[in-house]
Amino acid sequence: MISQEISLAPADNSRLSNFCGQFDEHLRQIESRLQVEIANRGNQFKVTGLDSSVKAACALMQKLFASTEKEHLTAESVHLAMQDSSIDELLDAPATSSQQNVSIKTKCGMIRGRGLNQQEYLRKIVTHDINFGVGPAGTGKTYLAVACAIEALQSEKVRKIILVRPAVEAGEKLGFLPGDMAQKVDPYLRPLYDALYDMLGFERVEKMIDKGIIEVAPLAFMRGRTLNDSFIILDEAQNTTVEQIKMFLTRVGFGSTAVVTGDVTQIDLPSEKMSGLRHVLEVLKNVEGISFTFFEARDVVRHPLVQRIVCAYEAYEKAHKAES
Repeated sequence: MISQEISLAPADNSRLSNFCGQFDEHLRQIESRLQVEIANRGNQFKVTGLDSSVKAACALMQKLFASTEKEHLTAESVHLAMQDSSIDELLDAPATSSQQNVSIKTKCGMIRGRGLNQQEYLRKIVTHDINFGVGPAGTGKTYLAVACAIEALQSEKVRKIILVRPAVEAGEKLGFLPGDMAQKVDPYLRPLYDALYDMLGFERVEKMIDKGIIEVAPLAFMRGRTLNDSFIILDEAQNTTVEQIKMFLTRVGFGSTAVVTGDVTQIDLPSEKMSGLRHVLEVLKNVEGISFTFFEARDVVRHPLVQRIVCAYEAYEKAHKAES
């Protein structure tokens, strides 16, 4: 255990109040995440804990206080700042400083990876033709892949974007849903639409879909096609069968980039069927030219509770396996 003292200047009471939060809630949030203790008097702060955690906390506090000049801090902004400045990233800064961060320009502004894993994910998508992003919900796998697809289309690296999902029920049956086949599968593709609308706007997305520049389709519709000069995203790949994911990967043609995303802890397939994503991670792990990015609970960028929920499930599953 070590202690480090830092002084946050200027000693502005308004900025200090913004930085600490109501009843010091922001300080407690940092303490909980980084496992440190923070004491302060005015703008003088003392941070106690393990060496790596103290260094990370001090760097984070300096960064957050600097942002109070123009920004009102919230629990969400503190959480996202901690994603950007994870312990690993701060400790590895000298080793990774030579690597250029990838930024994606969209209508809603610049999109950058939060933390080492997201930054590495973006770099791999730019440099590999087939990419896998595997991890829990809320880690930005699909959102970042859609951002890369839009950037590739706007810079004319590809001619079209193809967004694919398997139409697998999560405890409900398609036959019970109203409408024709297109209307039945639409809810499964909704997260992909949402990411597109967020980055390009509703009207522009609808026009691009009408022109065939953006295609959103169930996985079953991919059989027999060869996809050239396209950016293809297969989302929710944990719900593909072994045959389906093989079929998808062999659709990739010249000038195309494919990104496969999924969470192997949320498989909705019947118990007798093996997840194609789990299978392909073993089959292709040593194939040159294919990249793999594995996200963890600490990479979650949604509400802080989502991160705790993911961690709780991981701990429960480990304990359950140990008992059995």
